[in-house]
Amino acid sequence: MISAFNGLRDINTVTILFRMILAILCGGLIGIERSAKNRPAGFRTHILIIIGATTASLTGHYIYLVMNLPTDMSRLPAQVITGLGFIGAGTIIVTGHRTVKGLTTAAGLWATGIIGLAIGAGFYEGAILGTVCILFSEIVLGKIKIRRVKAFRCIINYQHKETLDHILRYCKDRNIAIKALQIEGETDESGVKVYSAFVTLQPNAEIDHAEFVRKVESFDGVINAIVR
Repeated sequence: MISAFNGLRDINTVTILFRMILAILCGGLIGIERSAKNRPAGFRTHILIIIGATTASLTGHYIYLVMNLPTDMSRLPAQVITGLGFIGAGTIIVTGHRTVKGLTTAAGLWATGIIGLAIGAGFYEGAILGTVCILFSEIVLGKIKIRRVKAFRCIINYQHKETLDHILRYCKDRNIAIKALQIEGETDESGVKVYSAFVTLQPNAEIDHAEFVRKVESFDGVINAIVR
């Protein structure tokens, strides 16, 4: 522990002011980074979150240490952690391409609230180091691009029920995970039963979609296959 902070761990007007200023600085630094990237929750949102969390933590300590009431100091901070989950959920968006955006911002809001609780409790070292770690994760680690193989959807029209089993077994052998499967069946004009399988596939490595379609269409009973 840093001895310079020892005189600021009690609850009085000076320490409360110091904690609020520190909360604004920490929350503002994190919020500036989010604002620069045009995220839903930016500068002011992070400051409001961290001030609220700091106040909740201070209130819990005040009730117990100053008013000497028989209560649990961690009760209010615990409710803050739960409430932050609802706020963070509002920044998460599912796009039309079935991708999720806003998870980093939501996690940052939650972490910012925890830092506010640490500041309110007088754990300055943890709050400062936590802020540095959050900024490092969002700024430095955010520049690291991890290549991800996108899932794709394939529509397979076939005539024999067992045909799909062979195709799915082929996908399993190729380490292509099946994320979703929907099967529909209807009878064509000639009275033949035709099935349509709507399959969402997640390969573990890049694959040639054209080659995949050719392989699927080579199975007995397959009418055609379309990748979207």
